[in-house]
Amino acid sequence: MSLKSNIFATPYGGRHGVTHFWSQKQLLTILVSKSRKLGRVYCQSKTADMEIRKCSPFLESELLSGNGGFPLTEWRTVPDIWRTSAEKFGDRVAVVDPYHDPPTSMTYKQLDQEIVDFSEGLRVIGLKPNEKIALFADNSCRWLVADQGMMASGAINVVRGSRSSVQELLQLYTHSESVALAIDNPEMYNRIADTFGSHAAVRFVILLWEEKSSLVREAMQGYPVYTYKEIIDLGHKSRVDLLDSEDARKQYSYEAINSDDVATIVYTSGTTGNPKGVMLTHKNLLHQILNLWEVVPAVPGDRFLSMLPPWHAYERACEYFIFTHGTEQVYTTLKNLKEDLRRYQPHYLISVPLVYETLYSGILKQINSNSAARKVLALLFLRISMAYMEAKRIYEGKCLTKDTKQPSYVVSLLDWLWARTIAAILWPLHILAKKIVYSKIHSSIGISKAGVSGGGSLSSHVDKFFEAIGIKIQNGYGLTESAPVIAARRLTCNALGSIGHPIRHVEVKVVNSETDEVLPPGSKGIVKARGPLIMKGYYKNPVATKQAIDENGWLNTGDLGWIVPDHSVGRSRNCGGVIVLEGRAKDTIVLSTGENIEPSEIEEAAMGSSLIQQIVVIGQDQRRPGAIIVPNKEAVLLAAKRSAIVDSQTTEVSKEKAAGLLHEELSKWTSGCSFQVGPILIVDEPFTIDSGLLTPTMKIKRDRVAALYKDQIESMYK
Repeated sequence: MSLKSNIFATPYGGRHGVTHFWSQKQLLTILVSKSRKLGRVYCQSKTADMEIRKCSPFLESELLSGNGGFPLTEWRTVPDIWRTSAEKFGDRVAVVDPYHDPPTSMTYKQLDQEIVDFSEGLRVIGLKPNEKIALFADNSCRWLVADQGMMASGAINVVRGSRSSVQELLQLYTHSESVALAIDNPEMYNRIADTFGSHAAVRFVILLWEEKSSLVREAMQGYPVYTYKEIIDLGHKSRVDLLDSEDARKQYSYEAINSDDVATIVYTSGTTGNPKGVMLTHKNLLHQILNLWEVVPAVPGDRFLSMLPPWHAYERACEYFIFTHGTEQVYTTLKNLKEDLRRYQPHYLISVPLVYETLYSGILKQINSNSAARKVLALLFLRISMAYMEAKRIYEGKCLTKDTKQPSYVVSLLDWLWARTIAAILWPLHILAKKIVYSKIHSSIGISKAGVSGGGSLSSHVDKFFEAIGIKIQNGYGLTESAPVIAARRLTCNALGSIGHPIRHVEVKVVNSETDEVLPPGSKGIVKARGPLIMKGYYKNPVATKQAIDENGWLNTGDLGWIVPDHSVGRSRNCGGVIVLEGRAKDTIVLSTGENIEPSEIEEAAMGSSLIQQIVVIGQDQRRPGAIIVPNKEAVLLAAKRSAIVDSQTTEVSKEKAAGLLHEELSKWTSGCSFQVGPILIVDEPFTIDSGLLTPTMKIKRDRVAALYKDQIESMYK
């Protein structure tokens, strides 16, 4: 057995003060003694042939010390947050999960207990530290317990939703070298049983919801299936035995999970070809937990609605963060969102742009369904409020500019006076609109403090609409590779059109895409980020890791953007350092749902059709992917005649009729792809090197094509 270095921390001083470490280069049995005066952790070296267990020091303190736990003041792992929260918020309700059977509500103390019991249950059934375990399930309170229980045991979870295809789940399972599965329910078990039984090595399966009686077979290829309750009961009994018996505790040597240990593997953008598993460490996720408060200043008792898939890094980091502040999280679904907004009146909603677009559309639909007089009045009030807010942004200095030249003081003063005057004139009408129209909207959707939008770009018209009716929307930005939040708009500087300032301890720069030279504020280039949030790398993919992160630790986000210059006066005086994004330099498309698409998968499949000469898949920040297509006119004409769409004497097919044929072809050839193409734009001129739309190696320049047809694309999506 190889020797290992075990590290425990004994911090002194303030909340996040200086930390001193005890360490040895041999196996340690950690004997913890809580000194009332000094609060030290004592370590005694042993060579015993005992089982080594990894643990989160805060969470497992009573098991290790037997008399009150570690006197630590600094979290070292993600699961450490639960003991602190249980001590602070105790009997406050932490989670409400109304749509599972049974409906569940847990306090902070109960949640803490469930997590430690689940973690111990995993150890009892044989899960070892550093092993990977697949967590393929949807958002629920039991997902949270399973996720944190896995981390607390020192294992690494590999996450995905239950609605992914069986082949995709199998690919992630095998690529990650997972040894076991935790899944949603018997329905999912029955769906994946045959494929996993014949193609994967599975040590055990855990059902998070429902009972084994609904399984098609009680066991798959001879391995055991456990229910969530069985794992909790096994863990609870084992913990009682360990606490009651010193001899039982002597069977194990406890080793602290290191902050740099991998906590989870999250697979990004597509599963065809070589999947990319982002390795996020405890340190990465703790950075988010410790620094998101300045973006979302949550306080005990605040209520959040949760509806995003928890394997989405954005939802996940936000969930961990809010539970350190005594908030209540209510699980909902897109189907139940409208009703739950009214019922629970959340203080915050953390979601993707699509949700805010859906709310926006629903509100407008309601306005349009009113009588003609009420509709005209409501729309008039909206225009007045938008004009008022625009003037307010001007005099508050929260407008964006690329201009590095400082505006003159006189011009700025006149501009400020003009904006103040306009705002003063419109303010009474805006207040009247709030009382007559907007108050009803507020009562129906809650969100009394703020909505936080991430996972895609928020449309300008949606952003301005919610600002006008008095619901604050904070736009944020990040990647799975950055755990994920890099920047976000603060309530004190909620500059529309931007993604705000970087969060604490994060560096951002904009560089030239060809020379990597750092560009000055106002210049557009590739956005790069650095800090404790950047992933450890892609699992088993050092080449992709090297391409994403340079030798100095800078992550290439693949996004194009610029930084607002600093001005001391004028419309932009309070926006210096704010980041503005303007598209993606790399091929990955992010939909408004937060889902990632690799367009090459769809394009390669579509090119199997003889009717398509060239194709570019688009859809950044849209609900669905679309496509710009250069058709093979002769093949389209022949197909139209064959289908009797046109008569035999016709020499050209109209774009409307060609579109119908091309849609059928796309559906046929891309049926096996992860996403289906929605709207299409047919263009006559092929993409060529001479036109600047092809590289010398005949690759299509996506950004140039999208820019050339920008207006048509906008019309197409409308």
